[in-house]
Parts: sequence; C-alpha cells; structure tokens
Amino acid sequence: MAEINHFEYGWITPALSYALSVLGSCLGLVCAGRIRTAQTPGQRALWGTLAALALGGTAIWTMHFMAMLGFAVDGTRIRYDVPVTVASAAFAIGAVGIGLAIVGTGRVSVPRIAVGGLFTGAGVAAMHYTGMAAMRLNGSLRYDQTRVILSVVIAVVAATVALWLAVTVRRGLAIFASALVMGIAVNGMHFTGMSALSVHLHEQRGEVTGAEVSTLLVPIILAVIFVVVGLVYALLAAPTDEDRAAAAYLDGRRIDPPEEPMSPAPPAADPVGLRARSTFGAGTPFPSRRDTPPR
Repeated sequence: MAEINHFEYGWITPALSYALSVLGSCLGLVCAGRIRTAQTPGQRALWGTLAALALGGTAIWTMHFMAMLGFAVDGTRIRYDVPVTVASAAFAIGAVGIGLAIVGTGRVSVPRIAVGGLFTGAGVAAMHYTGMAAMRLNGSLRYDQTRVILSVVIAVVAATVALWLAVTVRRGLAIFASALVMGIAVNGMHFTGMSALSVHLHEQRGEVTGAEVSTLLVPIILAVIFVVVGLVYALLAAPTDEDRAAAAYLDGRRIDPPEEPMSPAPPAADPVGLRARSTFGAGTPFPSRRDTPPR
C-alpha cells in the first residue's frame, strides 16, 4: 500500500480551499435569499441558477480541487480524466440547484428541507467520489466503507443545514457566520472522504494519461473569477425594495409606506389658575359676598 500525503504543500491548500468554500457560501446564501422575494418565475430561476453556481460550483466543487492540489501518492504521478472531472462539477451544481428548487418554492417546512437536503447531500457525495474516480495513477483506489458512509452522512447534514440557512438567513453578519460554518462542513466532508482512501500500486508501471491538476487549475481559477464577478454584478444590479417602490410610483402605482400608529394627543394647554379654581375645595362652591363675615 502506497503512502499518501494530503498536505504536500502544508496548510496552504486547505486554507485556500476553506476560503473558497466560505466565499462561495456567502454569495450562494445571498443569491438564495433572493429566490423567495423574486417577483416572477424567471427571476426565481435566475437567482436559483446563480445560487447553484456559487454553492455547487465554488463552495463545493472548486474547493474539492483546490484541496486536491496538496494530494500526492508516493511512487506514482497523478493525472485527471477531463470529461469525468467535468461530470463531477455537473453533479455538484445540478444537485444544489434541484435542492434549492425544492425549498425555494412553496411554503418552507421541515419535510421539504429534509428532502432537499437528502437529495443535495447525495449529489455532493457523488461529486466527491466522481472527482476521485477521475484520478489516473499507477495503482488502484480502495475505500474504507465506514468512513465513506460517514462522509455521505456529513454531506447530507451539511446540505440540509445549507438549505435551511438559504431560506432563513437574511442579515449580513448572520450570512457570514453561516458561511463560516458551511465552510467547515464542506471541508470536513471532503477530508473525511479522503481519509477513507488507500492506494495500492501496480507492480507494472505504465504511462499515466490525463491532465495534471496544475493544468486544470488555470481554467478553474478563471471560472471562479468569472462566476464571482458575475454574481457580484448581479447582486449590485438587482433592484432593491426602494427601487421597486420608486418605479411603481413613477408608473402611477404609488406605494404608500405603512401607516405608523398615532401617538396620543398632548393634553390641552390649561389657562393659568383655571383648573385650580375648578377643583377648589374638592367640589365646595366658591364663597359669596353674603357668606363673608362683617369686619
């Protein structure tokens, strides 16, 4: 059995993979929050697609291959089958997109989130092991079944939490904190799955065909840049509630702000001495001149 090194470049690759997962989670949660507030089915489909690209593409798939930069096996070179690698990306983006479609429409409920999380988590696990199956080396891959099941469970739990956060979190600080937690979950699933792997080298060494991970890194980085820039532009260009209210006003459909509860009216001004004289003697009439004793 060959010796495996998951951190060939130290903590640089796991730190970068965690940063990518947090970045993708932040953008994905913001886009997912726009799904339920969208005005038309086309807008909901747009925000759902953008959220799937951010979560499935950046937070999960790109994180996976950034972490794989630090993966090495003694005694063999590692290459990747490009079509299988692309298929793993399609698994991640498609699974997240379907999960968001399940929870992003209709009434939010625990069964709906659970079904979406189960489907999305299974898709994330399929992405991971499909990406591992894309590896080409002079050896065979074997997995510890218990750890594989544990990684799938982590993926399902992480996906369920991600979908729940996608439909409930709205404030900026909460979104950032949620993205930090999601980054831990995504990386935890990846390295749990990687810990289940063992490599048995072949006695006869042959030519390893495929693309090196460094070759795949350039298009992956370019794709991340384009996706992030596009998502940021879409978020900045999206109309806010104030913009919609202004547009409705200009169209003649004025939207008045909600009426505030009226505060109690202040007491009327009291002429000097009037109230005091009206209550003089607790209801006793004022003395008249006849009641006044003679001097």
